[in-house]
Amino acid sequence: MAITLFSHANCYRHLAGDDHPEQPARLSAINDQLIRSGMEFIVQQRDATPASKAQVYRAHSNLYVDEIYAKAPTDGHIWLDPDTQMMQHSLDAALHAAGAGINAVDLVLQQSNQQAFCSVRPPGHHATRDQAMGFCIFNNIAIAALHALEQHGLERVAIVDFDVHHGNGTEDIFAGDERVLFCSSFQFPLYPNTGDVAQADNIENLPLPALCKPALWRGQIEQHWLPRLNAFKPQLILVSAGFDGHREDDMAQFLLTEDDYHWIAQRLKQLADQHCSGRIVATLEGGYALSALGRSVVAFLKGLM
Repeated sequence: MAITLFSHANCYRHLAGDDHPEQPARLSAINDQLIRSGMEFIVQQRDATPASKAQVYRAHSNLYVDEIYAKAPTDGHIWLDPDTQMMQHSLDAALHAAGAGINAVDLVLQQSNQQAFCSVRPPGHHATRDQAMGFCIFNNIAIAALHALEQHGLERVAIVDFDVHHGNGTEDIFAGDERVLFCSSFQFPLYPNTGDVAQADNIENLPLPALCKPALWRGQIEQHWLPRLNAFKPQLILVSAGFDGHREDDMAQFLLTEDDYHWIAQRLKQLADQHCSGRIVATLEGGYALSALGRSVVAFLKGLM
């Protein structure tokens, strides 16, 4: 068993403003906790390579991708939506964030019992086929899934998204694509105020109330996600790993702790061992309380072990 962590220094260079919650310190907090926990001696760390435009085209419309390239500023910043801005390093950071997922898929499909975690930013799961949203420019997990399907010829890929915000972009891209089972848990109502009604049969959404306690969250996953995932028999499990459901994170009102992220990692590893030779790729989405984020990522990685 091996866990490889993909990241890149360029993911630190995307700056959304000093008061913006999606900041480079998120990656530093993860690295600090890896060192503090001793996990830095256990995980293998690799630099990500950037996704190509052709690889990004798989998940997004050519028009959208071309517009992002054309709009990328050389100075100052521009706003893509009220929450998402670009500055001179943002495109490069977004391409490395997407590329990390591609690198991770390539790695874990080489041999059995491989897992990877992409410690990258900007996040991706709100980016739809045609629109940047919610801090996200390109949909990293969708790009990774389509690489697995189209480059490696897989027939069934599961995407599990436990960010406290609905992965609306991922649902937009994959609704109706029977090669993908998308499972998303999130607080509802809450930004982006979607997901209460699934768009297609291959979507398994869990809209849960504010002040959701661990027992409810785990129970709903056991009741709804795990039977669907078992029946689907994925050849690869991808994870949109958002840790903003932690009780210390004020971006939402879930009451989860790092123990819950350890638990979900264990459950996903059991499924992966049963159906896809242990192969899991996770990529960072939300998580803005820095200490809680670092602790939760370490707990998740330990759960995979």
